[in-house]
Amino acid sequence: MLLTAGVTNVASAEPPNIPDETTAQAQLAELAVAPDGSMDGYDRDLFPHWSDQGDNCNTREAVLKRDGTGVETGTDCYPTSGSWHSPYDDETWTEPSDVDIDHVVPLANAYRTGADEWTTAQREQFANDLTDAQLIAVTDNVNQEKGDQSPEAWKPPAESYWCTYASMWISVKHKWELTVNDAEKVALTEMLETC
Repeated sequence: MLLTAGVTNVASAEPPNIPDETTAQAQLAELAVAPDGSMDGYDRDLFPHWSDQGDNCNTREAVLKRDGTGVETGTDCYPTSGSWHSPYDDETWTEPSDVDIDHVVPLANAYRTGADEWTTAQREQFANDLTDAQLIAVTDNVNQEKGDQSPEAWKPPAESYWCTYASMWISVKHKWELTVNDAEKVALTEMLETC
């Protein structure tokens, strides 16, 4: 269920460790620039995701709890109430089924920018990274529109979030030592200029 605009007490919960603009610019300068690699052999199942996080919660449920407001859960950790503000499109939802957990750097993008060389354990850590800015609760159809596209091809509809989104993307690529292509770097630079 969509809540109308202007709802008060909207959650401002965000993923952890989003760098400030200066840090993001420095990290972007340190990223290796290279053409995207091949998708040969890619399968989403190469990245075990929604792993067990304890207390009957998987990664998706943990992010729903973290990013929501007034979230209550059943014994299985699935939310029974709460609301979720999606900063990508500035919409708020009250049904968890209307919310996707976005991998800020999509699994397929990671695969073609370095993760094809990783072990399964590394890919699982990446796909379930709750310590950095890699996972965020957003409107499901917006996440589906994004797919595995990088910022030169897709940006959040809410331009007010471009600075934060670019900072998140850069920090994830920096932590995991993934490459960026030329057009991606240009797009990220332009997005940081909106900070």
